[in-house]
Amino acid sequence: MKEQKPMCVICAWKATCQKQFSLKAGQKCPDFVRDVTIKIEEEEDKEEEIEKKDK
Repeated sequence: MKEQKPMCVICAWKATCQKQFSLKAGQKCPDFVRDVTIKIEEEEDKEEEIEKKDK
C-alpha cells in the first residue's frame, strides 16, 4: 500500500487545527495523523472484493 501525503483534508485533527492550510508547499505538519474514517481507494476495493466473496 502506498503512503498518502500529509494533507489537511485527510487529517484527523482538521476540525480543531489552528495551523490548517497555513503550511507552505513542501512543509510537513508535525501534528498530522491520517483520519481513519476516510477510506482510500485501495481499502474500498478490498472491502468490495470481500463483500462479493461473502455473497
